[in-house]
Amino acid sequence: MARKPGSAPQAMRNRAAKTAAAMSTTTATAPQPAKKRTSPGQFLKEVRAEARKITWTTRRETWITSVMVAIMVVLASAYFFGVDLVISWAVSLFLKLANAG
Repeated sequence: MARKPGSAPQAMRNRAAKTAAAMSTTTATAPQPAKKRTSPGQFLKEVRAEARKITWTTRRETWITSVMVAIMVVLASAYFFGVDLVISWAVSLFLKLANAG
């Protein structure tokens, strides 16, 4: 079985060293650059550009996902109903034994 690229121990050490170096620099003490203010028109242009990147699911994908959620809800409710029955039976048995003694 072939290894994934970058999974060699040396590559992992290099990545860990880079991460440690990046995290060791304190940004709280460094002076923060002043934030550039954008105009409302520029903001709206950027919002529209980001909105164009949205990919909506198809009607078929939405239907399949909804059916899967419904199936999981039914399975989870059946499981918890069964667990509730077992626990209630055990508690009632325990209480009967406590009252009888």
